[in-house]
Amino acid sequence: MISFNYESDFILDQEEHFASWIETIILSENKTLGEISYIFCNDEYLHNINMQYLNHDTLTDIISFDYTEGDVISGDIFVSIERVKDNAIDFKVTFEEELKRVLAHGVLHYCGYKDKTDADATLMRTKENEKIKLFHVEL
Repeated sequence: MISFNYESDFILDQEEHFASWIETIILSENKTLGEISYIFCNDEYLHNINMQYLNHDTLTDIISFDYTEGDVISGDIFVSIERVKDNAIDFKVTFEEELKRVLAHGVLHYCGYKDKTDADATLMRTKENEKIKLFHVEL
């Protein structure tokens, strides 16, 4: 089950399409969906989590807490909408594309992908791009 929670004014349009896409990402990695909660928040909210749980005094776009057991993907993914907006400008992409990248990024961590080394970050970016292409909305 995928749930979307809000600690900011942001509301994700078409939650059911995003949930279906995220499940497709998980299945495409030969994993099983457990329970994933996305929590959309602002910089201050996520900075407090970063300080309290990770002892990092920095702003970030995403923090994920992985509860995956075996191939059953579960966790809490906190997303700063302010960081996503700023990153979209910095990377010269739309907000929607950057949001998809961040949503996929959290799940890909749960699937075993890392991003601490240059090689790992390159593979993560390749996987993000691959998974973004799986997003289709029928209007």
